[in-house]
Amino acid sequence: MVDSAGKAAHRSSAVAETWSVPLLFPPQRPRVVVKADLLPAVSVLSTAALLGIPLGWLWSLMAPPQRARVVTADGGLVPLELESWHRFDDLAIFGFLAMATGLLVGLVAWFLRERRGPVVLLAAAGGALLAAWLGTQMGAAFANSKYSVDSAPALGAVIDQAPRLESGWVILAAPLLTSLVYALMTAWNGREDLGRRLG
Repeated sequence: MVDSAGKAAHRSSAVAETWSVPLLFPPQRPRVVVKADLLPAVSVLSTAALLGIPLGWLWSLMAPPQRARVVTADGGLVPLELESWHRFDDLAIFGFLAMATGLLVGLVAWFLRERRGPVVLLAAAGGALLAAWLGTQMGAAFANSKYSVDSAPALGAVIDQAPRLESGWVILAAPLLTSLVYALMTAWNGREDLGRRLG
């Protein structure tokens, strides 16, 4: 009798623990803010895009030229042995610089605490993409002016050809790293509002 009464009391207490008082006003989940974030998003996009100028300038300084020999009277060129490897070097250097740009844009966009969210993320990724594209254009212009040939080279002369990017896909490195950094910071934050109210 006592044992069965104890079991019944234990069962009733367990059932009581599983019951909870229903909330009359459940907490609302934070919504995505669009209108208030549009102007800051445009600022993020345009500011990030301007990073393409120093990106192109740094690439033109770091990318190695390709040495070639003049073989015809009309200026036909043949690369020297092993110099064609610099085609990959130019692409790899720009890819690493674009990834560094994407990392910088992602971190700076994340530290805009009061504007955290998908709107600023899209603007940051778009700005990183524009910066990488502008870097390809400005980098080629800087490199061409650095390695410009003023007079027609003599037959058999060795000249430096300006570095060039032979694939346009490299510009995707910047927005991909921006999105990755922002996503990692979001997962690390763990708050439903991403800490916007603490700003």
